[in-house]
Amino acid sequence: MDWALWIQGLPRLMAAIAVEWTLEPCGPPMTGETAIVVPVVTAAGERAVVKFGIPHEESAHEHLALRAWAGTGAVRLLRADPRRGVLLLESADGSRDLSSVPVVEACEVIAGLYSRLHRPALPQLVRLSDEAARWARELAALRESHVVPRRFVDQAIGLAQGFATDEATDSVLIHSDLHYFNVLAASREPWLAIDPKPMAGDPAYEVAPVLWNRWDEAVATGNVRNAVLERMFTMVDATGLDEDRVRAWVVVRELVNVLWETTDSAGEPDPEWITTATTIVKAVQR
Repeated sequence: MDWALWIQGLPRLMAAIAVEWTLEPCGPPMTGETAIVVPVVTAAGERAVVKFGIPHEESAHEHLALRAWAGTGAVRLLRADPRRGVLLLESADGSRDLSSVPVVEACEVIAGLYSRLHRPALPQLVRLSDEAARWARELAALRESHVVPRRFVDQAIGLAQGFATDEATDSVLIHSDLHYFNVLAASREPWLAIDPKPMAGDPAYEVAPVLWNRWDEAVATGNVRNAVLERMFTMVDATGLDEDRVRAWVVVRELVNVLWETTDSAGEPDPEWITTATTIVKAVQR
C-alpha cells in the first residue's frame, strides 16, 4: 500500500476506531516509519495507545505475538483489528527507551527479555528458514556489484543455505527487531518490548540489531571492532546463545541489509550504511 494513500484515509479510520472502541484521544500523535501511535483514554478511564500501522508483511502477525506474550516482557495487547492494521496497546513511557542507557547495560536488558519472549513458534508466522532460502538466492546479485567484498557475499550465501535446511532455524517465536529503540520504560515492569516483527525463527538471529543500532557510539570509541565484539559477547554471555551461530546470523543479516540498500531503496544507496554493514561483518569474523 502507498504511504500517501494510507495517510489520506487515516483521519477517517481514526475517527471510526475512536467511536467503535469508545476511546478519547489525550495527546499528540507519535509518528514512526510505518505507523502512527495515538495516546487515548479508554471507556474504563485507563490510559492506552492506539497504533495505526500501514499494512505490510512484517507487521501482519504483530497482534499474534503480543497476544502470545500476554504482557510478559512486552506491552499488553488490549484489542486488535488486524485487517485494518489497528492495535490498542498498554501505554508505556514512550519518552524513554534504551538509547538513554549505557550500551552494555542496554544489551543486558535486551538479553534478559529474550528468555521471556522466546517460546514455541506459532504456526501462522513467517518461517525464518523460508526467508533464509530466499536470501541465499537473492544475495547472488551482490557478487558482481563490488559494493562489498565478494568473499563476504559467498560466506553469507553459504550460511543462509545452511540455515534454510536447519530444523533449529524455525524453533521459536522471535521478536526479530528487538533493539534499543524498541524497548520502552514502563510502570508495570522496568522495560517492555514494542513493535515486534514476529517470525518462527532462531534466537541467535535476534542479536544483530544491537550491533548496528547506536552505531555512532561504536565509532566514537575509536575501536569499532572491540565495540562490536563487546556488544556481541555481552549478548552471548547473558543468554547462553551459541557464539558461532550468532556470528553466522550477523553475517547473513548484514549482507541482506546491503542487498536491500542496493536494490530496494529509493534513490542512491547510502554508502555509510553499506560501510557499517561491511565493518560489522569484518568485526565478527574469527
